[in-house]
Amino acid sequence: MLGFIISFIFVLVAILLLRQDWANITVDAPHSTVPPARLIIKDELSLYTGEADSKGLYLAILGQVFDVEKGMKHYGPGGGYRFFAGKDASLSFVTGDFTDTGLTDDLSSLSPAQVVSLYDWLAFYHKDYEPVVPYATGRLVGRFYSESGEPTEALLQVEAALEQGRRLKDQALAEKQHLPACNSEWNAARRGRVWCSTKSGGVQRDWAGVPRKLFSPGSGRSRCVCVQNSSMLENPNIQEYEDCPPHADSCPVRE
Repeated sequence: MLGFIISFIFVLVAILLLRQDWANITVDAPHSTVPPARLIIKDELSLYTGEADSKGLYLAILGQVFDVEKGMKHYGPGGGYRFFAGKDASLSFVTGDFTDTGLTDDLSSLSPAQVVSLYDWLAFYHKDYEPVVPYATGRLVGRFYSESGEPTEALLQVEAALEQGRRLKDQALAEKQHLPACNSEWNAARRGRVWCSTKSGGVQRDWAGVPRKLFSPGSGRSRCVCVQNSSMLENPNIQEYEDCPPHADSCPVRE
């Protein structure tokens, strides 16, 4: 009987030790983590042009580096977008200037609206191309990222412009719904005409409105918009067309 008890105790201790070993393995096992972004310097990036002796085919936009080898026919030698290979030419994505001076990452000349367009390009590359490191994009050390991979002041300024651009875009979309553009036509015989319909300006609605000139403050320029109600005429930037009845849905224009 005593021998049985001793054997039972040894088995129990062995089980407990085994369970502790498994517990240690579970606790000490490394968690699944997103690999850190790979830092790349400009000299290294310049080696990824898709040429026969190059290391691959990369491009950078806003300091983020993408592997675009599957788009070799576009970005490789002879391709229509070969200018982008091996460098960060963020500015030219918006301007279309592929000269040596245009192929730059200096974005100081861009308006907030243009910055929004540039980030649309960035979203395209995130969707259609592979990052340099799985699950994390390579970062180009330079204008947008420091040697430790942190965003620079230049990138923070671009992001601020992005937020401003998005606000302006939202305002423009709201204005388009509120003051949609007129239909227009011009011919030598009848001169010009603007008119409103329930589909003018690309805005489907249940009202047509009447044509009015909407002036841009400070520019002296105007465009034709369809106004739904007369209360909007209190806006000093909205004016009636000359020689056109106030409630007419079509107005002649001289220019």
